[in-house]
Amino acid sequence: MKICVLSRNENLYSTKRLVEEASKRGHEVHVLDYMDLNILIEGGNPLLLVNDQLIELPDAIIPRIGASKTYYGCAVVRQFEMMRVFTSVKSQAIVRSRDKLRSMQILSRQGLGLPKTAFSSHPEQIKSLVKKVGGPPIVIKLLEGTQGKGVVLAESLNAAKSALDAFFGLKAHIIIQEYIKESNGRDLRVFVINGKVAAAMIRQGAQGEFRSNLHQGGEGQKVLLTKLERETAINAAKALGLAIAGVDLLQSSRGPLVMEVNSSPGLEGIEKTTGKNVALQIIRYIEENAFKKSKDKIGV
Repeated sequence: MKICVLSRNENLYSTKRLVEEASKRGHEVHVLDYMDLNILIEGGNPLLLVNDQLIELPDAIIPRIGASKTYYGCAVVRQFEMMRVFTSVKSQAIVRSRDKLRSMQILSRQGLGLPKTAFSSHPEQIKSLVKKVGGPPIVIKLLEGTQGKGVVLAESLNAAKSALDAFFGLKAHIIIQEYIKESNGRDLRVFVINGKVAAAMIRQGAQGEFRSNLHQGGEGQKVLLTKLERETAINAAKALGLAIAGVDLLQSSRGPLVMEVNSSPGLEGIEKTTGKNVALQIIRYIEENAFKKSKDKIGV
């Protein structure tokens, strides 16, 4: 099988691991920088080019789309979909998960546990909204943020007002969320593949840091999930249409709460912490499902 990993950097841990496991299983695998691909659209004949040359279509792609390049990256994935190439993560699902507000709205509709969340374009509503989400303290998040960046903990009403005034002044889109005190800078990262939990770890923020992201100095350790935590993670990925997802859960007094669902979750932290070969599980998922799609193409 020909597999293409869409990644901006072939030396990233996640990209290298996917290439390694695909190669071990006898697949022809290449890394393509999706920003180098040009889209050509004409009636009934969608095409992709690199350096003015038509690319040779793979049997499957694995999108590793960076948050800052979501729009163009998803356009490329969508073009592959139009050309009937199997993708491990669908373009529409990436778009849904990258928009924190939209994903929260979808998860809320499915009845999943969430921190109280508010969104407004009116600075004068700040005091009222802070109370609505149970604060202070409150968590303020940039809708475009990732890996813990663009996330602020405001511990007082004055601090919240100052931070929100600054964000509104920059015309940034933000949400404010309930601060789950009992989580104490800790969350669960659950890696879901094809409706099953592939691996899970608990992430603890560095001393004095409320963000648990490993990129912000947090540490991971193995964890045994409860039945409800497993079900919540699986249902969150399903609600957003993600066959592969990193679901972040907060442990609260009212049960697991979905904090975020990541469509391009990193492999390094989860593999090194749990000892599980997540990259191999992704390749096996592609083998099973790309093969089914290829049979559908030829009418077997």
